[in-house]
Amino acid sequence: MGQNCQRSAVDAERPTIRPPLNETKIDKYLYAMRLSDETLMDIMSRFKQEMKNGLSRDFNPTATVKMLPTFVRSIPDGSEKGDFIALDLGGSSFRILRVQVNHEKNQNVHMESEVYDTPENIMHGSGSQLFDHVAECLGDFMEKRNIKDKNLPVGFTFSFPCRQSKIDEGILITWTKRFKASGVEGADVVKLLHKAIKKRGDYDANIVAMVNDTVGTMMTCGYDDQQCEVGLIIGTGTNACYMEELRHIDLVEGDEGRMCINTEWGAFGDDGSLEDIRTEFDREIDRGSLNPGKQLFEKMVSGMYMGELVRLILVKMAKEGLLFEGRITPELLTRGKFNTNDVSAIEKNKEGLHNAKEILTRLGVEPSDEDCVSVQHVCTIVSFRSANLVAATLGAVLNRLRDNKGTPRLRTTVGVDGSLYKTHPQYSRRFHKTLRRLVPDSDVRFLLSESGSGKGAAMVTAVAYRLAEQHRQIEETLAHFRLTKEMLLEVKRRMRVEMEMGLRKQTHDKAVVKMLPSFVRSTPDGTEHGDFLALDLGGTNFRVLLVKIRSGKKRTVEMHNKIYAIPVEIMQGTGEELFDHIVSCISDFLDYMGIKGPRMPLGFTFSFPVQQKSLDAGILITWTKGFKASDCVGHDVATLLRDAVKRREEFDLDVVAVVNDTVGTMMTCAYEEPTCEVGLIVGTGSNACYMEEMKNVEMVEGTEGQMCINMEWGAFGDNGSLDDIRTHYDKLVDEFSLNAGKQRFEKMISGMYLGEIVRNILIDFTKKGFLFRGQISEPLKTRGIFETKFLSQIESDRLALLQVRAILQQLGLNSTCDDSILVKTVCGVVSRRAAQLCGAGMAAVVDKIRENRGLDRLNVTVGVDGTLYKLHPHFSRIMYQTVKELSPKCNVSFLLSEDGSGKGAALITAVGVRLRGETSS
Repeated sequence: MGQNCQRSAVDAERPTIRPPLNETKIDKYLYAMRLSDETLMDIMSRFKQEMKNGLSRDFNPTATVKMLPTFVRSIPDGSEKGDFIALDLGGSSFRILRVQVNHEKNQNVHMESEVYDTPENIMHGSGSQLFDHVAECLGDFMEKRNIKDKNLPVGFTFSFPCRQSKIDEGILITWTKRFKASGVEGADVVKLLHKAIKKRGDYDANIVAMVNDTVGTMMTCGYDDQQCEVGLIIGTGTNACYMEELRHIDLVEGDEGRMCINTEWGAFGDDGSLEDIRTEFDREIDRGSLNPGKQLFEKMVSGMYMGELVRLILVKMAKEGLLFEGRITPELLTRGKFNTNDVSAIEKNKEGLHNAKEILTRLGVEPSDEDCVSVQHVCTIVSFRSANLVAATLGAVLNRLRDNKGTPRLRTTVGVDGSLYKTHPQYSRRFHKTLRRLVPDSDVRFLLSESGSGKGAAMVTAVAYRLAEQHRQIEETLAHFRLTKEMLLEVKRRMRVEMEMGLRKQTHDKAVVKMLPSFVRSTPDGTEHGDFLALDLGGTNFRVLLVKIRSGKKRTVEMHNKIYAIPVEIMQGTGEELFDHIVSCISDFLDYMGIKGPRMPLGFTFSFPVQQKSLDAGILITWTKGFKASDCVGHDVATLLRDAVKRREEFDLDVVAVVNDTVGTMMTCAYEEPTCEVGLIVGTGSNACYMEEMKNVEMVEGTEGQMCINMEWGAFGDNGSLDDIRTHYDKLVDEFSLNAGKQRFEKMISGMYLGEIVRNILIDFTKKGFLFRGQISEPLKTRGIFETKFLSQIESDRLALLQVRAILQQLGLNSTCDDSILVKTVCGVVSRRAAQLCGAGMAAVVDKIRENRGLDRLNVTVGVDGTLYKLHPHFSRIMYQTVKELSPKCNVSFLLSEDGSGKGAALITAVGVRLRGETSS
């Protein structure tokens, strides 16, 4: 007969009384109600599609499952506290609660409540009568507790389908569950309640949140179990809600985080999509209801209709002589005489048949024992169908959650409420069993909502309060990182002052922005030619390059390079060890390229502050970026390199140029683009250089022509000139750095430090309980955990929060969805400020070039390099915008240096060799 696996489950539960012969006929009768797993899987996939339609902007208007956004974005985290009123209106009686939440004492919730009746004439009267009645009951509740003058926040549970555009409004779509009050559909119920309270004038109430009872159930259970992300009601009516990714909710702006969606699944099938499984009895129930054609799924499932379904089946079977020897009584024909409580009583294991006899006798049908068995069997099939249908729709919700999370196995908690689920003796067990078969890859914990959805409304209100307070404190902290245009113009002005001090002879010594002459007097002119070695030292890795430059009609640059590591013990050992290590790597490279022998010209890119007296000599002023090698500061690095080459006695080098990496970057780009006269690096560290008029470079003899100035702008602010915009976190990062008090501008903008600023803010927010459930993990205590690449990945617009969570997981940080949003926000604020400060510095540089030349408008190109600029999704755009805003008379283009500063060193060497040749000839 095709009555599959459910068949055996139902049969196994029948008492062992010999069935009458006509039971096969009974089974045939209800064959359409016995759903195979195949059918249930089909219903699951239909419901999955309905959910998708409801979430989509295009299909929502015609979707039957409305998938209403609730504007509840967060479940309780256990830190909620306060005194709240909750109103719970959803049936013929409604509850008012006072909920006091105290999170210090082991999440203590104290509740007192009172139940008020809603008479039938008010349920079917006018809207103003209904809300006047609610306001009157609320007044009575407050009066008794002497809290009328407290103006406590109110959470309003309203168990009907509403459309919301914010948490404190609810436009009623349609009444359900026998309510028919006029003038409410299409109106905002929060406003109607407000109006009724105001009209009374004897108390005030601040309605903070309006929630559906299903959402209330999820929030109630969410307070006890933070894994709870689904709410389910199986009672008079049925519905479910769950936490959906905001990026999938077309009807709400934004794509960060999650929001609870109230599915309103009772309307599933209103478009005819369940016609193949609806029976004649379902159609009859619908025809006799207050809302024909609506809530068809609910009418097949919920407690309000289950008893009536059984009654209709019994009437038809009696008419056909299958029951009660064909006797039909007026009671049996009366709507509502057989209700869902009767179904529950009849299905009890031990006293079920006894109860059946009593109930049927009450209906005057004088049942035989066989009749009682048959009626019990009918009840089982009807209630089992309900459990199966809810398992199918919930299965679709769980699958969606699992897909959203991208996990092969879902672990979650479902908060459940509703009289059918709670009081029917077999319902929950059958429902769980079917669900496990339909979604075998989900581990689901069912948590019974002990205190109904009223507590949940208070929880939503408490969460809203907590989030508002958190938001205020977070904003207060992050406000220090948000720079106005006025502040940025002031930074630009101060940078300009420091530049002038560095260029002038009398103020140079005390200047913090050193404005070092590089002795690079010319950018490439295209006639450079030859093979050159380049050495690029500026971080934990360094490169050795062979650069072959060919001039002529087809200018080409061919490069070969090898990267070598510098271990920390060498970075922080002696100078001799450092330069011996460098020379041994050069030796390896010459062997590798097969060019050991002839003395080759070499350009040495040395990315640390040096004082140059000529192109081929540079005195190290100070180490930066974690280097600490002894006996180097105050010495000529070109000589240290030549000495190490001599010690090795293997090959000879002609060190033609000592070049800063920023100057190298400018030269690399200038080879491609003649308007390039500025170099910028924003990577591990940060610096800038530009072509200055010789007449302004007082530290070098001569007034003709130009010279590239290596600004060493990382030290801007070392004299306290940026103290008013440095935050507590900048000071912390500085204090724990290797060079406290030095390179303060660099520590606000470069990749080496941004992650540290972020980490310190996150520690602070965790201590305050805004993040990671207040738990400071070991990784979070680890310095340097947030590398530039992680910041860049976290801020990528293409990354969903799920991937942000995965990155944080990689770093050993277990984050919730809300945590991920906050981490992303912090990264964004810190990197935005970095880009703006960089832009302010650059604006000072380009305006100086423009003024040097007496131009009204300047067109200039900036050659840029550095991981932060290259990898970060927003840095370059924000910096560009800032320069544009602060220097409106300059058209500034940025050109990415493709081959780094090593090629630049070779070009400077080539220019040096060319100029050397010109001088000697």
